[in-house]
Amino acid sequence: MVRVEFLGPIQKPSLELEIQNLNELAAVLQEDAELSEWLKNCAVAVNDTLVSSLEAPLKDGDKISLLPPVCGG
Repeated sequence: MVRVEFLGPIQKPSLELEIQNLNELAAVLQEDAELSEWLKNCAVAVNDTLVSSLEAPLKDGDKISLLPPVCGG
């Protein structure tokens, strides 16, 4: 099971899912209209390391973080 955390302005509770890769996560999150909008612009980290491939394999205990773009000074 992996834990999915939504950071910054994404106001969603964490999820615990049985998935094998980020493609499966994207499919689950696309079902939520609010989250599907964020997915277009979010970076994704697995165990605090940014990843770019949706084929990135996941293992039991991994932490996935969705990182929305932010503005700052």
